[in-house]
Amino acid sequence: MNIKELNPESSPQAAFGARLRSLRVTRGWRQDELGERMGYSSTHVSGVETGRKVPTLPFARSADRALGTGDVFEREWREMRNGSLLEGFPEFVVYEGRAAEIRLYEVGVVPGLLQTPEYATVLAESDVRRGAITPEQAAERVALVADRQSSLVRRLAPLVFVVLDESCLVRPIGGSAVMDAQLARLIEFAELPNTVLQVAPFDMGERRPFNLPVTVLTQPDRALMSYAESAQRGYLERESAAVVPILTAYHQLQAEALSQAASVAMISTLRKGTP
Repeated sequence: MNIKELNPESSPQAAFGARLRSLRVTRGWRQDELGERMGYSSTHVSGVETGRKVPTLPFARSADRALGTGDVFEREWREMRNGSLLEGFPEFVVYEGRAAEIRLYEVGVVPGLLQTPEYATVLAESDVRRGAITPEQAAERVALVADRQSSLVRRLAPLVFVVLDESCLVRPIGGSAVMDAQLARLIEFAELPNTVLQVAPFDMGERRPFNLPVTVLTQPDRALMSYAESAQRGYLERESAAVVPILTAYHQLQAEALSQAASVAMISTLRKGTP
């Protein structure tokens, strides 16, 4: 039998496949035997083992059940999924999903919580073309955007305050159709009962307290957290005392920004300018 050699260090996907093969062989099972126990074809198992097929979360969980490995494969899958994300961001997403209040300020692009699938896809595909991530990682990024947005409509929905720098509205992403749908999505967001949307116009000039994006989370126990990113990593600040000055600056930003009514009017005017 021609068995493809695997290099577990070549990628997380290869490491997943190598582990799967090793545990299967240790038990003396053929690929069709493991596939039968997992509910997958031998071809599917072979594809994952050799790195030709990307494992999914259901596949990882089935492997754990069939091989009795607890959550080893599920944890490995989650590490793969988050491999294209900045260090610190996956942890932030967990706290974001629990937050009672979310305050965010963004520059240049519409933030993930407000993106349409089409807008998110254009950004992810751009990273693929630059070679920064794989097509599979791009798909995971788009799926993560949808997962994060589900927190806005959970039973105990958070209060969400958003201030967008005007650059988020005028920077063209994906062409006029994508931008028109995205601007329409912003207006819909502003109409939700648990949201406030404001625009920080260019003419705020030096009165703008932030030069980079920032997010402040208020947890159900009123603990404060802030999240910011550099080019290399994200940083989650968990000490409430350190977050208070950021929260104060955010309130100053809101006071200087356009009202929600004026912000929605600006967005509506921009929409009229898209073909």
